Amino acid sequence: MSQHSSLKGSKSIGAKRSVLKRFERVKLLKKRGLWKKGQSPLGLPKTEPEA
Repeated sequence: MSQHSSLKGSKSIGAKRSVLKRFERVKLLKKRGLWKKGQSPLGLPKTEPEA
């Protein structure tokens, strides 16, 4: 049987993800200088992914 087209891997999808995982948001906030050491990773502000 063949696999349904909606179940293809993310590599075949060319669209950029609009939602970041928690560790990606922390990394992005650190890069932007908005992360304070010792800050809780819960309740992070919304962040736009880099283009």
